[in-house]
Amino acid sequence: MVDIATRVWNHKWKIDPIVRSLIDDDFYKLLMCQSVFHNHPDTRVTFSLINRAKHIPLANLIDEGELREQLDHIRSLSLSRGESTWLRGNTFYGKRQMFSSDFMTWFENMRLPDYHLERVGDQYELTFEGSWPEVMLWEIPALAVLMELRGRAVLKDMGRFELQVLYAQAMTRVWEKVAGLRGIDDLLLADFGTRRRHSFLWQDWCVQALNEGLGKNFIGTSNCLIAKNRDLEAIGTNAHELPMVYSALATSDKDLAQAPYDVLADWQEEHDGNLRIILPDTYGTERFLQNAPDWLAGWTGIRIDSGDPEIAAESAIRWWKDRGEDPSEKLIIFSDGLDVDKIIELHGKFSGRVRVSFGWGTMLTNDFRGLVPNDALAPFSVVCKAVSANGNPTVKLSDNPRKAMGPNSEIQRYKRVFGVGEQEAQDVIV
Repeated sequence: MVDIATRVWNHKWKIDPIVRSLIDDDFYKLLMCQSVFHNHPDTRVTFSLINRAKHIPLANLIDEGELREQLDHIRSLSLSRGESTWLRGNTFYGKRQMFSSDFMTWFENMRLPDYHLERVGDQYELTFEGSWPEVMLWEIPALAVLMELRGRAVLKDMGRFELQVLYAQAMTRVWEKVAGLRGIDDLLLADFGTRRRHSFLWQDWCVQALNEGLGKNFIGTSNCLIAKNRDLEAIGTNAHELPMVYSALATSDKDLAQAPYDVLADWQEEHDGNLRIILPDTYGTERFLQNAPDWLAGWTGIRIDSGDPEIAAESAIRWWKDRGEDPSEKLIIFSDGLDVDKIIELHGKFSGRVRVSFGWGTMLTNDFRGLVPNDALAPFSVVCKAVSANGNPTVKLSDNPRKAMGPNSEIQRYKRVFGVGEQEAQDVIV
């Protein structure tokens, strides 16, 4: 087991690459990338860093030169032979050769495109422009670099013993969380913590803790590199990025209303079984389900990622019943802002009514709250999102209006097209 405190101490003496592999990425990004590669390879997109926590002055904390070095290093990466063999030959979700030969040939020769970095006040403007299949693969490594450099900045003046104590406290906290979940016999839980992790080594440690502490109740990790190295299941389906870009490409209100379902029609051409998971909240869960074609009700389940999770789960159960489906055979994946108490509460309310699973993110892989002065390592909400496609702005409404993004005029248009009325705002923690 790696001595994380010593590795952090050694960061003082030389540059340590944060991202060392193109598969140090979430599994759903690769699944989506293959779908985009087959359906929209020539679409031009722009991704941009969005720091929702303006009180965190990233440009004051992170040295611009070091940030550029880390980003430039990522641009030099390519798939290793072992990584390519794993992706080509491994069984994912019970399916052999999940990734097609043409996609793999492209991926093996792909290098990430250039970036634009500029300091604006006490924040960084970081954007990526180019073809969709290439640019989308910047999202997770860019966030990983920013989060870890912020952590290094906070820890750089701590002594060796102080670091040892800090990580001992954090490890104890994670293990206590694991112990709190051990009593749930039919728990299904995966690590979803790559995008806002404290560091790669810390995420790897947390995954090992879950694997040992929860046994069969731990079903895998979203991080492909950790899944490969630890011989675990790679977990993930699709994300808001797909409907956001498809919708931006729509040329009329009618096409816009249809775009979220076109996403899933394309997805259905490539994937079956447990990969057929609906993410309904990009433009409001209630109206999405109300207008959904009947064939979607036959899919395996729904992932809930914003708004009140209980309300969304009840909406899904009603929808399945209305469409003649048995909810007890369906899967609900909760994945928004989870920690132990919320996992236990949601499991208790919905287990038996549906199949319940959890994607545990930031509060697993980056919970250092209260462990350093001024709470300077507390997690915060930063994302890297597609903000335009072929020159058109993207929009996300969400079930939580505080997660909405896009130009206000377009937000109002999308609300009209998708019939989104008043929404209950909830705090965005991570």
